[in-house]
Amino acid sequence: MIFTIYKRGQGKHTRLCSAFAAAITTGLGCLQLYKRLQATDLGLWVETMVPAGLFVVLALFISWLMNKPSIADFMIAAEGEMKKVSWSSKQEIAVSTIIVIIVVFIMAVLLGATDITFRTFFTWLLV
Repeated sequence: MIFTIYKRGQGKHTRLCSAFAAAITTGLGCLQLYKRLQATDLGLWVETMVPAGLFVVLALFISWLMNKPSIADFMIAAEGEMKKVSWSSKQEIAVSTIIVIIVVFIMAVLLGATDITFRTFFTWLLV
């Protein structure tokens, strides 16, 4: 029962990507644990088997979690909603990005000018 896939084929990409990201995070955590255990004198068996065992246990937990009905239904619904999104074209994104950069630059200049003005005014006032 633990290895059956809930609603096979639905939300496949979302569940696979989420499981892959969780597995990478788990693997990196176990690698850090391995490195920390190498600094101790616990022996090669403990240094390797504790992180490996922890990785296997967490991999089974991730597998169970990705097939839990409430989580799987959420991911299926999220993937369905992402298919409904109207994505912008490359040209719209490029124009919007240029506008944002220009507005940020103008705001930086205005805030810098305001800062210099207030600094000059208060320096003149206090001196």
